[in-house]
Order: sequence, then structure tokens, then C-alpha cells
Amino acid sequence: MKKIVLSVVAALAAMSAPALAADMPVKGKKLVPVAAPSPWDIAFGASGTNNYVFRGISQSDNGPSVSAYFEPRYNISPNFQLYAGIAGSSVRLATTPSAEVDFYAGVRPTFGNLALDLGFIYYWYPHETQYGVGGNVYGNGATTLANTDFWEVYGKATYQVTEPFSVGANIYYSPSFLGTKADGTYASGTAKYVLPALGFLSKDIGWFISGEFGHYWLTTAAADGILFAAPYDLPDYSTWNIGLAFTYKVFTLDLRYSDTDLTKEECFALTSDPGASPGGAGIPVGNPAGLKSSWCNPTFMARLSADLTLGALK
Repeated sequence: MKKIVLSVVAALAAMSAPALAADMPVKGKKLVPVAAPSPWDIAFGASGTNNYVFRGISQSDNGPSVSAYFEPRYNISPNFQLYAGIAGSSVRLATTPSAEVDFYAGVRPTFGNLALDLGFIYYWYPHETQYGVGGNVYGNGATTLANTDFWEVYGKATYQVTEPFSVGANIYYSPSFLGTKADGTYASGTAKYVLPALGFLSKDIGWFISGEFGHYWLTTAAADGILFAAPYDLPDYSTWNIGLAFTYKVFTLDLRYSDTDLTKEECFALTSDPGASPGGAGIPVGNPAGLKSSWCNPTFMARLSADLTLGALK
């Protein structure tokens, strides 16, 4: 009988042990709060190209150019970003500036598949020289303004139609195109298609095709007695480009064909190209000598760029 009682007591003690253990305080791990992501970020990058073409017109005398940019960003929310930046490019233009420096700022709101970009940009060409006055004379007689700095406001929209396919629209406006006092409005449409991955290559390698068609509406340039002896209606023109690009991590190699519908004589009237050659049809005000510029010719461009953000590096 005594053995039976002891057995029952032992069994009850064993059954109660887990319950007692559950009631005992347990020292837990200290929870470390997760820091909220910073709303600040910085984008930066650099590139090199065999020809710096801006809206169909060479800014580097059909020669090579390098550029770089620095762009701080502040994300008010996941769908609304403020940004400001500075970009610089090497150029070879008629007024022989030491560089092109762009200051810009704007906002980037997104609404589902629609991304917008609204902003302001100032194009600064430091250390320009005016040709056609004093001892500054080009052999072909090209004349220039003293200052071609100008600013624009712009709006851009991109819509992601499907995962690989997107379309876009852009518009830029300036009240004084290249300092001529002529209104300039540039509008374009774009398209981009990301091609399927090539299975035999690294998963980090991608490729896409893209293109743009744009038109520049330009009004009347003011007479200055040098570049324009009388008010002159600057020629409107269309431009287009299409290309194939390859991406690898932060690098992009863009191979692109670009062209305009400008004549060589109209090209000189817009650029004052110091390397323009004679023999063309004269334009009474903008190019009476009929000089022909190749800065608006069909051209093939190869551009290698690297683009990073501090957030992606963390």
C-alpha cells in the first residue's frame, strides 16, 4: 500500500512540473528597434560618349564628350520625391565655353503605373567668347552672341504599360532659346521595351530598345546687330533617335542613331558652327553666306555610363 501511495505522489509531481515551469518568469531576448529608412538619398554618375548630341544637334563638334552629375533626393513619401542636382559636360560650341553646367530641381510624384517629373533647369556656359566683334573672328565669318545661357521649365510623364513596355511624353519651354529672346518649346514622345534575358549570359546583364521622336517650335530671335542683323524666325525642326542598350549592374552601354530634318544651312543658322563650309543656299537673315554645318547630320552614338545611389550601396 505504501508503495502505491508513493507512486501516485510521484506521478502527480511529474504532471505538475510543466505547469509550474510555465508559470516561472523567463528572461526574454532584448528587442532592438528597427531604424526607419532615411528619406534622404543621393544619386550620382558619369558617362563618356563619342558625340554629345542634344535634341539632334551635336554639342561637341561631332567629337567625344564626358559628363558627370550629382543629385540629392528627399522622399516625402514612397510616392513623392523632391530633388535638386548639378550636371557638367565637356562641349565644343561656337562661343567656346569651358563646359556646360546644368543646375536643376523638381518633384517626382507617382500614381500607380504613372510617374511624373516636373522641374526647372538652367544651362550655364562659363567663359563664353563673342565672335564677330573686335579681334575675335572666325575664318568662315561665323558670328555669335556674347551669352547663350538659358533656362527651361519641364514636365515629363512615363507610363508602365506592361512590365517590359513603357511609353513617355516630355515638354520643355524656354522664353529665350540660347539667349536669342526666341521662345523655344520642345515636345517629344518616347517608348522603351525591355528584352527577355539571354539565358546564356549572367543574370546581371539586361538589354532594351528605346526611341524618341521630338519637335522643336522656335519663334523670332531678337536683332542684336551681330548674330542677327534683323529679327529672324528661327527654323522649327523635328528630331528622332532609336537605340539598343545593354546593362550590367550600374553600367549601361547605349548604342543609338540620331537624325533631324534640318538642312545644313538651317543647322548653321541655329549653331554658328565655326567649322561650317561654304557652298549652300543663302538664308537672308540667319545665314546669308549659305554656310553648311554638319552638327545636325545623321549620327551614330555610343555612350557608356555608370549610375549609382547611396541607398543602393548600403
